[in-house]
Amino acid sequence: MEKTKDDAPSKSVVWCKRGVAGWFKKFFWEGQKLHAGQAAKMESDLSHDDWHKRFMARHRRAIGFLAPVCFIQILYWSAFVSRGRWYIFAEKYAMSITMVFGAMIAGMTSEGGGAVAFPVMTLVLGVHPSVARDFSVMVQVTTLATVTQQACGMTAASFSIILQRIHFEWYALLIGSLGGAIGAVGGFYTVDRYFDPKQKKMGFVSIWFSFAFALFMLNRYSKRKTYYKIHNMRLWKAAVLLVAGIVGGLFTSFAGNGLDICCFSVLTLLFRVTEKVATPTSVILMAINSCICFYWRGMVMDEISQDAFDYLGVTVPIVTIMAPVGATLGSHFHRHVLASFIYILDTVALVTAFIILPLGTTLILVSVAIVCGGFIFFGVLTYLGSKTIAEYERVGVVDTYVENEDSGVLPMDGGGLAGRDNLGAQL
Repeated sequence: MEKTKDDAPSKSVVWCKRGVAGWFKKFFWEGQKLHAGQAAKMESDLSHDDWHKRFMARHRRAIGFLAPVCFIQILYWSAFVSRGRWYIFAEKYAMSITMVFGAMIAGMTSEGGGAVAFPVMTLVLGVHPSVARDFSVMVQVTTLATVTQQACGMTAASFSIILQRIHFEWYALLIGSLGGAIGAVGGFYTVDRYFDPKQKKMGFVSIWFSFAFALFMLNRYSKRKTYYKIHNMRLWKAAVLLVAGIVGGLFTSFAGNGLDICCFSVLTLLFRVTEKVATPTSVILMAINSCICFYWRGMVMDEISQDAFDYLGVTVPIVTIMAPVGATLGSHFHRHVLASFIYILDTVALVTAFIILPLGTTLILVSVAIVCGGFIFFGVLTYLGSKTIAEYERVGVVDTYVENEDSGVLPMDGGGLAGRDNLGAQL
């Protein structure tokens, strides 16, 4: 007898059959999104290749993780030990602990380590925003996450992403980097000089909270279509990426973080690129921008304080390990897990700012206006994103991937080979 719709097993029954192990595998070990060429190579027979090619293909994850970590750790400890600066750990150990989590967030999500470092430093530790901004940029050059701090950790995470051949969006990377450089350098001489510390803190947390809300609203649609790249590239799409880069660079100029989240929002909300591609793209974007900011603040403006360098000194050995760990884990996590990290981070930062900072009526109203304006702006992006899907369907784009509760690619197996469903979900 043919089964009717009512005879289909309920979601609760399906979940029970999967059990806890199935639930964990789905959300926390979904599988990496690789470049098509890399995934195809890993599916093919490698027995006829040279030994070094087989070694690189089979151990790409270990090499992608260890290469940047070992390189930066050797440079760091050789310089640190020779200068005998152990005492700074006793003075600034709180940032070492903070960046265990901040660096993982930097590599795992679209938000750099500055999303953790900047609020903690300015709201909890009472550090001046300019010092927190510079530290964030430098540490992201290492992890590729915030202006000082991101210079270290975000860079390590980016190398890990590239060496493991995790897929990222080239148009966004090139055009967004150009816009980010213009916005950051211009912001150092304009925006950064006219905002006081409290305005910078509240502006940072308010804007990011509005983005988290927009992403939450978008993810309510459990069967939305996403794509692995921007299709039908046109002049207006390039202009959008450039403007997003400039705006993100302006935020980076006073908060040490911003380019990654701006470009991530445009990729996911407007162009409907899946978070599994948008996240590594934003990590590399912020890494490049952090290097530019580090150079400009340190070499051209010569305004990086000794405090920022001391904070960098106690966090480099942490972020260069934890950021690649975050990047690798994030490439396996389900999109809902990655999005949840953003919800929690931005909500906690906003609530903490309202509790800790002595805010006047004007600043409170401005912060609320920023949040409401952000809701509207990101809502418009989401609406235009539906038009993007209609355009792709009209021209017959075959890169379609339906995001739903049961979608996803299989995890990497023990030998480091991509599952066959990994390719099937991508094409």
